[in-house]
Amino acid sequence: MDVDSEPASPATEPAGNAPTADRVRIDKWLWATRFFKTRALAAQAVSDGKVQVNGARIRSSRDLHPGDSLSIRRGPCEYVIVVRGLTKRRVPAVEAAQLYEETAESRAARERVAAERRARDGVAAPAHRPDKHQR
Repeated sequence: MDVDSEPASPATEPAGNAPTADRVRIDKWLWATRFFKTRALAAQAVSDGKVQVNGARIRSSRDLHPGDSLSIRRGPCEYVIVVRGLTKRRVPAVEAAQLYEETAESRAARERVAAERRARDGVAAPAHRPDKHQR
């Protein structure tokens, strides 16, 4: 037995201490990168057709690979992202943001939708909480 041989696991650790893998289920990746609060919600969104990979509707058991393009609809917003890294465990938000890259068009569209919603609501958020005299 060779002591100098590399470990059999293909996992590496490029971002922090988050273990990565060659392939991960789509529902697990969406949960791990904090797009959904639970894995069950991620699986439900995939089965409802709110998540597409490379323009195609998928099942939650599909494996995700770096370079895949995802379209994720959450409420009125739609995220278009490119997968940069994979992980099997839930990571902090800062590390999760390093595992994908949102397209500039997607970011601009989300900001436009948010601005339209604020304008449509017609009420600006107060600068601070009212005190007992202002209520």
